[in-house]
Amino acid sequence: MTIIATIIVLGVLIFVHELGHFWAAKSVGVRVERFSIGLGPRVAGFERGGTEYILAAIPLGGYVKMGGMDDEVMEKIEGGASAGEGDDGTARPPRTPSPSDYDSKPVWARAWVISAGVIMNMAFAFFAYFLIALGWGTPVPDTLELGQVRSEMMAPGMQAFEEIPVGAELTRIGDRDLRHWGDVRDALRSQEPGTSVEVAYRNPEGSVMIDLPGDPEAVDRSVRALGYFIAPVIAGVLPGSPADRGGIQEGDRVLAVDDTPIRLWDEFTAMIRDRPETETRLTLERGGSEVVRTVTPNLVRGEDIDTGETITIGQIGASPVPSGTAYVPVGPMEAIQSGYEDTVWVTGLILGFLRDLFTGQMSPRNLGSIVTIGEASGQAAAQGIPVFLGFMAFFSVNLAILNLLPIPVLDGGHLVFLGIEAIRGRPVSVEQRMRWSQVGFVVLIGIMALALGNDFLRLFGL
Repeated sequence: MTIIATIIVLGVLIFVHELGHFWAAKSVGVRVERFSIGLGPRVAGFERGGTEYILAAIPLGGYVKMGGMDDEVMEKIEGGASAGEGDDGTARPPRTPSPSDYDSKPVWARAWVISAGVIMNMAFAFFAYFLIALGWGTPVPDTLELGQVRSEMMAPGMQAFEEIPVGAELTRIGDRDLRHWGDVRDALRSQEPGTSVEVAYRNPEGSVMIDLPGDPEAVDRSVRALGYFIAPVIAGVLPGSPADRGGIQEGDRVLAVDDTPIRLWDEFTAMIRDRPETETRLTLERGGSEVVRTVTPNLVRGEDIDTGETITIGQIGASPVPSGTAYVPVGPMEAIQSGYEDTVWVTGLILGFLRDLFTGQMSPRNLGSIVTIGEASGQAAAQGIPVFLGFMAFFSVNLAILNLLPIPVLDGGHLVFLGIEAIRGRPVSVEQRMRWSQVGFVVLIGIMALALGNDFLRLFGL
């Protein structure tokens, strides 16, 4: 399953990316000589319409070879003859420029061709999230257990939710029976503003009356202040993170932070957020026994979800056991909105990761290679089509953003060259592009080696 899922993820997303370059090149009259899925020597393929379509030996990328586009660089990617040589090793005669060459097109046309791969990856992510919402619905936690209630955000009459014991299961709001957390939100929003409604729960059995405010926006704010129950149990630890260095293990249950008892994951993360770069003592339950470990949360700059202001928080690199997922059916317009919002959210998440990585707020040990991609692909595939599609959308955005990094041989590097050409009125010389492309290859190989090393260290528990 893992191998098949990995092949599907890489194959589809590389194809989508290169298809963007291909279509854009055709749209501005650039001759496409080769469309390759994979790098290195050809394994299989066919020719049609003057373009050779091939499957290459190394499934870690792909390329579209356009007429006149840095032939020397492309030969290195293809794994063919040395730059400036023919297939028999003899010097190649100078090539006569053609109007259909990539280099003969204006800067805007070349920028469009280079950008189209990234645009296609972002479009794929939007379409995948849209399809998930339209075909299955929007995902909501498949739980009804009440967690943290942020009463300071709630309308006064709705603060009665605080009277419900933590972990109790909500069963009914008014005359509406509840099935999942999405029903909690919808049931409250569907009530007549300014009225009172009963909220029933069990384990333990009981009910409370809440008074809804007359302002629907106040109801929405109050709904967002309701948290569902997540047990303070560690499900994952990032390699190289404070949790990893502090000896935190998967399966540990957090009992206390600096002697303050912990019942919920939200309580745990709130205390960690308040302790950036502060030595913090954790009391854990591990295998039926209590153990104490010390961690020092990293200082991370984040955005306050209520005010939008930049704040400084602590993070230790640990994740909880996730709740199950239910899907709430939506219409086409809501699905479009969901596709857009999910794509924007994932983009922000990945940009935040890169920012933290480059500013030293996150360890390079968090980088993963094809091994991590394979594991994640297999796990997503095992959870069903919507989860697998969601993972592909996430990875597609990841691929788009990474391709925009200003590293020669990546799309971002080509755009930098085009920007320089647009500013000074003449292109960067082939020799300089070759030199910088070689540097880019070294950088990429170094990043891939680091990521692969991280995965091997993780697999061997180092």
